[in-house]
Amino acid sequence: MSSRIAETAVVYPGVELGEDVVIGDYAVVGKQPVLGKRSTASREDLPPLVVGDGSAILAGAIVFAGSTLGGGVIVGDQACVRERCRLGDEVVIGRGSHVENDTSIGARTRVQANAYVTAYTTVEEDVFIAPCVVTTNDNYMGRTEARLAELRGPTIRRGARIGGGAVLLPGVEIGEEAFVGAGAVVLRDVPARAVVVGNPARQIRDVPDDELLD
Repeated sequence: MSSRIAETAVVYPGVELGEDVVIGDYAVVGKQPVLGKRSTASREDLPPLVVGDGSAILAGAIVFAGSTLGGGVIVGDQACVRERCRLGDEVVIGRGSHVENDTSIGARTRVQANAYVTAYTTVEEDVFIAPCVVTTNDNYMGRTEARLAELRGPTIRRGARIGGGAVLLPGVEIGEEAFVGAGAVVLRDVPARAVVVGNPARQIRDVPDDELLD
């Protein structure tokens, strides 16, 4: 089946679309970034966006050049995926969510509505990120040149779950199959299978065996 592109969508030259791709109304696909003078993002020329078979970029979504989407990916209405991102097969980016530059997201991960995945973040396979989660990558919040060597988003390991409205500080690692409760503020690494809650987040128990991935 050939791809279906809405009449109002914008598909930039060079974009590589797989089979049976859907581009929704007013979506913008393959856009080149325009960076501010103080942006920390890389400024090299970007290769074309690559969109895998069976993926869908829905109404009003924007996906930048230099990124690669695997097969069966969904980028929801009004979501944004920036440059040099790698999304594995069957990743879902929910409505209004934003995935910043230089981020990788593993297969079958779900990012729910209005979440913010900061630049330089690593998300492994089968992760669940609930609505309105916020990740961060700069402990200095734009002050001092020293910060440039330390810019790093969180690393979220396979099968971890992040509850609604949680905040992850720069560079923290969320261990495999860990569970971060809604509204938690994570200041330090979370061990594998740990359940953490609160501000600052603290461990209260382990994830039970019957909730682990096969």
